[in-house]
Amino acid sequence: MLKKRISMMLAASTMAIFSTSSFAETIRIGIATEPYPPFSVPDASGQYSGWEIDIANAICAEAKLDCEIVATAWDGIIPALLSRKIDVAAASLSITEERKRVIDFSDKYYQTGAAVIGPKNKRFGSTPEELDDKVIGVQGASIHAKFVKKHYKNATVKEYQTQDEANQDLYSGRIDATQADALTLESFLASPDGMACCELKGMAINDEALLGAGIGFGLRKGNAELKQQLNQSIQAIRENGQYDKISKAYFSFNIYGE
Repeated sequence: MLKKRISMMLAASTMAIFSTSSFAETIRIGIATEPYPPFSVPDASGQYSGWEIDIANAICAEAKLDCEIVATAWDGIIPALLSRKIDVAAASLSITEERKRVIDFSDKYYQTGAAVIGPKNKRFGSTPEELDDKVIGVQGASIHAKFVKKHYKNATVKEYQTQDEANQDLYSGRIDATQADALTLESFLASPDGMACCELKGMAINDEALLGAGIGFGLRKGNAELKQQLNQSIQAIRENGQYDKISKAYFSFNIYGE
């Protein structure tokens, strides 16, 4: 009788272990469907790669989280988070006061400035006065769209679904300039089209209220445990060298913004 009871207890324990591993919660990491090189770029089969994907995977591994990459439209990334379609937004979200009223953020995992680029054969800089009467292309629903509307009041703002579309219109001469994250535009300037047409005109002024205090992972409010796991893992990969190793494969300078 005792032997039978022990066998039943062992069987129950084994079932509990398998049950826990089989039904472990999957953390859905939301990225933007639209290409955003070098951070996130889809291939012909719809698989994504890039710096932000590699960093997210490294953080998940460090935190021992079972993560799944889920692509959704850029302008729907925060609604997808709030409606629980994703658990974490890893889509280069700037940490701004406006967004913090709606969602929570991890610590920053990178920080860069906003740059303005334009044609090589046109002489102007990045100040509001120098961009008077220019047609400036930006990605819609982005911090840059809000920035140019606030600071470049005498310019014409043209919004695009993706930054790549704005870059192509700049290459084709349909707009005079575009503003976006400096690293994203550096990637375009290093491409054949970018090298042929365009150059850096300058950096945008530092408006932290709009441009934010770095880039963080977006989370639903009240998810303190997951936030702590992400923050600890960001710090860990910074200290163990993984962050720099991944970054050096994409960039020639410090992306953390210290």
